[in-house]
Amino acid sequence: MDKKKIFGCLAIVALIAFIVFIKFSGDGQSEALTEKTKYNATFLDIFDTRTEIVGYADSEEEFAEMAQQLKDQLIIYNNLYDIYNDYDGVNNIKTINDNAGVAPVEVDQAIIDMLKFSQEMYYETDGRVNVAMGSVLSIWHRHREIGMDDPERATLPTMEELEAAAEHTDINNLIIDDENNTVYLSDPEMSLDVGSTAKGYAVQKTLEYAREQGMNNVLLSLGGNVQGIGGRIDGTNFKLGIQNPDMDSEQEYLKTVEIQDGQCVVSSGDYQRFYEVDGKVYCHIINPDTLFPSDTFGQVSILTDDSGKADAFSTAVYNMTLEEGMDFVNSHDGVEAMWVDHEGNIYYSDNFEESIVE
Repeated sequence: MDKKKIFGCLAIVALIAFIVFIKFSGDGQSEALTEKTKYNATFLDIFDTRTEIVGYADSEEEFAEMAQQLKDQLIIYNNLYDIYNDYDGVNNIKTINDNAGVAPVEVDQAIIDMLKFSQEMYYETDGRVNVAMGSVLSIWHRHREIGMDDPERATLPTMEELEAAAEHTDINNLIIDDENNTVYLSDPEMSLDVGSTAKGYAVQKTLEYAREQGMNNVLLSLGGNVQGIGGRIDGTNFKLGIQNPDMDSEQEYLKTVEIQDGQCVVSSGDYQRFYEVDGKVYCHIINPDTLFPSDTFGQVSILTDDSGKADAFSTAVYNMTLEEGMDFVNSHDGVEAMWVDHEGNIYYSDNFEESIVE
């Protein structure tokens, strides 16, 4: 995969190797009481980020087969949702972008379903998650890549070019034809960037597939999107540690939360992918209102039972004020959030602390 391919523009979470780590207590003692053994598989070639699968099986061979099944599913979504690379015989998001203003593109149902979900997230977040912002995000991506590779050449986009690009971000110009299974961008200067929804959506769909295959006691982490099926083999729930966004701190993790069957934790933060201009840090999460990176929080973590929604909500809430974010999260049943500001202060939605175990 091209190292410059980025699925985390706007939502990021993006390319976060581990915002959340998998925490198991007992050093395997509980597993010793069962017939199954805990195994772990790591991949680095999906969505340009780290994928980790933890599960239990009777043998290493059995686990390897299960892990490969999950990887194969993720690769399918990776190729379909890619905005930078072509694949033989595959019409993907890049294909749609390449044909903006030219012609509708016939695509796999998985693309249509993800884009419809993304449209829902646009309206549910009042436009703070907008997969039609590719024209703006590509400008920031270009400046960020240059700044990260050569800090002395780091520059900011001008407001004039950002505002000109923002004229081509109307999600109503994303035309989905269900009867013909096509997607068309009616604005020739418009492009899709699905970084705010695609990765979380892929995790959700992959674990739904895992359930259909009879898999259980599985934890999947895809670049900061972490979700589980069942729990640990001893009957206890999985525990996830939420990373400290202050990378200079000796405290690596801020809190440990316990997740129920099917729950997930998704974090968005400004400490993994950023660059500096004149001593100021600019992260990858772009606020649609200002067209500039948000800088209020170091991190926002969402706890819920749908990884796709968690991915979108973490981006949306990151782009809100604390008051706005609190109101948004507390108005959604089954959704909780934790905010960390740049002074290290932590804030919780109404019921988030009920999941904290240490």
